[in-house]
Amino acid sequence: MSRYSYYFKPTRPIETDKGLKARSQTGKFGQSWWAARWIAALERLLDAGRLRRGSGYARSGQVLSIEETPTGVLARVQGSRPQPYKVAIELKRLTDDQWAKVLDQMAAQAGFSAQLLAGEMPQDIEEAFKAVGISLFPDRADDLMTDCSCPDWANPCKHVAATHFILGEQFDEDPFLIFRLRGRTQEEIMQALRSRRGSAEEEEAESVAASAEPVAALAELLDRFWQPLERLDAFAAAVKPPAVKFPLLKRLGQPAFLPDDDLVQTLGSSYEAITAAALQAAFEGGSPRPGDRVEQDAHETGPRGMPVNR
Repeated sequence: MSRYSYYFKPTRPIETDKGLKARSQTGKFGQSWWAARWIAALERLLDAGRLRRGSGYARSGQVLSIEETPTGVLARVQGSRPQPYKVAIELKRLTDDQWAKVLDQMAAQAGFSAQLLAGEMPQDIEEAFKAVGISLFPDRADDLMTDCSCPDWANPCKHVAATHFILGEQFDEDPFLIFRLRGRTQEEIMQALRSRRGSAEEEEAESVAASAEPVAALAELLDRFWQPLERLDAFAAAVKPPAVKFPLLKRLGQPAFLPDDDLVQTLGSSYEAITAAALQAAFEGGSPRPGDRVEQDAHETGPRGMPVNR
């Protein structure tokens, strides 16, 4: 070894039992798609060594606390020194003009509004941001700002990485955290969507009312109230599987009360049985009894011999 070569032995953190130990002790952090997107942003910024040490810190409980602030997140991480290090993570805030464009996109799609107003994170919410040239999750180096009080020359360091991993698991429980880090609370987004959707629905109602045909009096319709207005001989129906299997279970994400079991694997067979029973009741008439086996045949037919696409 030359006299100019140096070797720095990796330091070991002081063990603690007071930290926020990650729920995931093996494999990936976080269960939801939005948690995965958050972790992916970190993986683009950090080298493999610090990423690995950061995940070890997160799983051993070295992150003592995480506090959300008006500008981002502050954390305390126990390292190799007695005094815990202070970690700050900030996500670049969107401007008022950028948020206005994004909210217009969200309000234009009833599905987005319905899910957000119900407290759910739409699977394709990022499309509303991409449509106006914005990213919801950090995709550039200047989108994510990190700082740590440790002496490590690299930024992000392993203490920032550990905080980022724990924060990713918190996204599972609170998907709207990403909105707050971008500058809008859930309540602000809901209020803006209600306002926009209300205006759009009023305009649509006025348009429909202006073009609507006169409605016959109810007394004139009583004799044929239960009769179809048109013959149903040409009516066709096809039941198709969703593009993504078990969309509801995947949208809900992994619950905290099943840390070691996969929700889709646990409930998937039950959902398939319910689907099969519903199809049998709809197209064959009558409800199946408990224990009945329902065969799913791609060539089965429904009413009047119509094909049923399952």
